[in-house]
Amino acid sequence: MRLILTLTVLTLIALCGIGTASANAAKFKVLVVLSYEQDNPWVGEIREGIERVLRPSSEIVYLHMNTKVDPAGGPRRAEEAYALYENLQPDGVIAADDDAQTMFVVPYLKGRVPTPVIFNGVNAAPEKYGYPASNVTGVLERAHVRESLAFIKQLHPAVQTACFVANSVPAGLALRTQVEEEKGTYPVKVQSFHLVKRVGELEMLAKSLRTSCDTLFVDSLEGIVGHEFQPLNNRDVLKVLGRLYAGPILGGNRYQVEQGAWAAVIKTGQEQGETAAAMLLKAMRGTPVGKIPVVRNSEGQRIINVTAIEAHGVMLRPIVLRGATLVRQQP
Repeated sequence: MRLILTLTVLTLIALCGIGTASANAAKFKVLVVLSYEQDNPWVGEIREGIERVLRPSSEIVYLHMNTKVDPAGGPRRAEEAYALYENLQPDGVIAADDDAQTMFVVPYLKGRVPTPVIFNGVNAAPEKYGYPASNVTGVLERAHVRESLAFIKQLHPAVQTACFVANSVPAGLALRTQVEEEKGTYPVKVQSFHLVKRVGELEMLAKSLRTSCDTLFVDSLEGIVGHEFQPLNNRDVLKVLGRLYAGPILGGNRYQVEQGAWAAVIKTGQEQGETAAAMLLKAMRGTPVGKIPVVRNSEGQRIINVTAIEAHGVMLRPIVLRGATLVRQQP
């Protein structure tokens, strides 16, 4: 098994989406294990943030666990990630999103190795994974739900109620927990929260969503299964929702707005990547991990999908446009 894993690691380094940065001038070796596939927009944002901070000082090696498109393969990819860790002996590790914690950091690294490990994109409460630990700290990911709901009321003042839809995965479960904890502070009434696994479930919800929800907040849609039993991407699920629900749709990320949601106050993977990289750099330069506290994302940016707004005949008032980024929907 170890021989197979070693050969797999060498193959991954040569062929399978593992990149390096600034190898010649590198002071540190960093292993980055990302839960999702390389072309996932959220992953691209995280990588951008990491490289912005670490590129001048580090050689960065990436491994993608692909758990959105191949959930069953996650444990095998985590085993490969650990074999890669042993082969590289990195000075630090970054692990992005919840699947990388469950399958890789907790069973292989937490409290078992001296290497500093920084997580990011974690939706669950850190206590679920025993964080912070002697060698683990990092960045929590929380959606700007309250701010997004206030924003849609500015865009569309008739909004009084909100419903939520997310994939039934750890990120979706965490969002439901966040909404339950915060909903008393929201500027609209929360009507329902739906965790779904299949497009058929969305179709069964359509009438309820149309009659009881003035706006729909969506997140973590990737991986919802289509009629052909294939996992869909965010764009495909938003197309289904657009056919089923004609009201304003909010998203948690920029790419969701670009792909069909009306608007959002977004969280960004760049913030997650930059913050985690800065924390890791601090640890690799000698600060004990125990003195680097767990933090959560704080930056929000207002985004408006002009294509969607115009298609529904909504007038954009100057007060709403102030400070907002306008995007056209991607084809």
